[in-house]
Amino acid sequence: MTSAQQALPARTRRRVTRRLIPYLMFIYLLAYLDRANVGVAKLQMQQDLNFSDAVIGFGAGIFFVGYLLLDIPGSLIVERWSARKWIARIMVSWGLVAALMGFMGMPLFGAFRPVTQFYGMRLLLGIAEAGFFPGVIVYLSHWYRAEDRARAKAWFMVTQPIAVALGIPVSRWILENIHWTGLAGWRWVFILEGLPPVFMGLVTLWYLTDRPLKAHWLPDDEKQWLIAELKAEEAGKIAAGRVRVMDALRSGQTFLMIAIFFLTCTGNQALIFFLPSITENMRSLPIEIRTLAAGMPYACSAAGILINGMWAHRTGQLRWHTAIPMLATGISLGLTVLAGGHVWLTMAMFCLAGFTSQAYLPAFWTLPTTLLGKSAAATAVGLICLGNLGGLAGPWLFGYLKTITGRYDSGLWLLAGCMVLAGTLATRIRATK
Repeated sequence: MTSAQQALPARTRRRVTRRLIPYLMFIYLLAYLDRANVGVAKLQMQQDLNFSDAVIGFGAGIFFVGYLLLDIPGSLIVERWSARKWIARIMVSWGLVAALMGFMGMPLFGAFRPVTQFYGMRLLLGIAEAGFFPGVIVYLSHWYRAEDRARAKAWFMVTQPIAVALGIPVSRWILENIHWTGLAGWRWVFILEGLPPVFMGLVTLWYLTDRPLKAHWLPDDEKQWLIAELKAEEAGKIAAGRVRVMDALRSGQTFLMIAIFFLTCTGNQALIFFLPSITENMRSLPIEIRTLAAGMPYACSAAGILINGMWAHRTGQLRWHTAIPMLATGISLGLTVLAGGHVWLTMAMFCLAGFTSQAYLPAFWTLPTTLLGKSAAATAVGLICLGNLGGLAGPWLFGYLKTITGRYDSGLWLLAGCMVLAGTLATRIRATK
């Protein structure tokens, strides 16, 4: 084998990664920003529209009811039709709905009560964005071999905490400084952060390529190598009988991963929506430090995702790279409560929890496309996304506990318990090296 042939795999991976990953990261950042910015907008919106913490929590979580409706169909559409067209449609839809949230409580929505408008718009936002994340997970399996997916997904999923870490100060700046045409700052948070996805949806139609066969930007030798590798991998799954929709439905591992993902969503989504409020209560600190404290745990999350994703790529031990971060997050959240009124110690514990809270993502989301193929893998990804209902349960329960107790401690203990249970269940995943 010549040196050029030996370098071919690495050269192909680099070219595919340079072409796809930065773009997918950017559009996922826009999606996550529009999903999570309600945590900052609520600091003004709550008073203007007279919403309780329970209303905010339920509205933040009802997003996931709409979100799960198209998860399975969306995954199959990407597998059998066109990822490029499906992702573009999603981006235009969610951008328009996100921008419209800036007009809640105004005559545009007629006689509906503000609470009804809030619930309805969050539900529509979930429906509009549904299928994006599972669609990208399936899409990456069209471009990366099983052994390369954990690393590729680590880069893609690091966008989640980056979006929160960057989004909180950006949203806070808009909240405090933009009051054009007399509209409150919280309205401009939704409007200004909702419009960019509409434009990027149109760009997506031109930029993304559905499969390697159509990639004009890949040299012929790289294209043929990648197609051959992916075909060989798929042939092994076909021979093992793991490619049909029913294969995913018959697998107990699929339903175990649904339960695990539900518990982690319960913990993580509540923390995303209420961390700005928790840090806002640290009145002894300047507003700049409080804003930094709300974003720092997610900067730590970005490091955790990358480190654990790269490590999983090296070891191949997907089960333990899924379970250990979840267990560590539960312990860290418990220590956050025990830190009591010690502000700097509490912030340190939140950063530690942030470091591990999403570190499981690359390993966890590599499992379905490693264990299954074709329609079975797409179906499994969509089914596991049903666990997003935890994104409804977590913020609502957290907001409810805060409303009835007046404190955040009970909610944090709940989140800690969910993460410990998720990590315990994850040790039962049957994933080979």
